Formats: sequence, structure tokens, C-alpha cells
Amino acid sequence: MRRRRPEKRTILPDPLFNDMLAAKFINNIMSDGKKSLAEKIFYTSIEKIEETTKTKDGLEVFKKAINNVCPMLEVKSKRIGGATYQVPVEVPENRKIALAMRWIISFAQSRKGNSMSDRLAAELLAAYNNEGSSVKKKEDTHKMAEANKAFAHFR
Repeated sequence: MRRRRPEKRTILPDPLFNDMLAAKFINNIMSDGKKSLAEKIFYTSIEKIEETTKTKDGLEVFKKAINNVCPMLEVKSKRIGGATYQVPVEVPENRKIALAMRWIISFAQSRKGNSMSDRLAAELLAAYNNEGSSVKKKEDTHKMAEANKAFAHFR
């Protein structure tokens, strides 16, 4: 029998938008406990998005970008009788958001550009327009699940 799962910690919504998703995203950006720097990066990139799109609300663009990157299916390795199969499974809601955030941040970090806020703004705009590396990653994940549909009965 497995041990009990630890209870989920509740996080406070972010100070500017009073939004839970933004707070989670800021926590994902944060490294070495430097939350104020992570907040500055996030808010600056939201401002840059508002400047480039002129009319759009920055937070709405951010939420739509996260939504566009959320994967529906992924593959999990399952070992059956000495062989390992890649079994497609549906992604739970909290994992969808966690993966989307992780992909956006990692691809923003690997982008070319001057500051992290510039790169994050560019990646969020690309995700908002259904293009860019993070959306490609989602599509690759879906293709992988589609290719292994034959093993779906091992679920």
C-alpha cells in the first residue's frame, strides 16, 4: 500500500491582478526564492504584451496563452509482461496547467533576446496566437499519444 498523499498547499493570489493562475505562474518563474524578481519579470512582460497588442488586456492574453498550450493527452510508460508500452492517457486539469506553465517558461528561457521579461512576453504572445515552441511541444505530445492509440486498451 502506498503512503498518503500530502495535502495541497493553498497559495495566495498575486498582489496586482488578484489572480491565482498569475500567482502560480510567478511561483514557477521564481528561482532561488527570489519572488520579487519573478514578480517584476511577470508584470513587465504583461505590460509589454499590452503595449504590443494595444487593445488587449494583458492578463486575458496570458490566460488564453496558457489555455492554448494545455495538453489534452500525454503518453505514460506502462510495463506489461517484459515490454514497455507508451500508453496514451488524459491529462488531469491541474497537471495540464502545470505542464503549460513549465513549457512556456522553459521555452522563454531558451529564446534569444535581451531580458527575461522580453522573452517571456514574446513566448506568451506566440502561444496566444497558437504558434511558437510551447504550442509545438503540445502538438508533439498529442501526436505521440495519437501514434500510440493502439495501446490505449492497457490503460
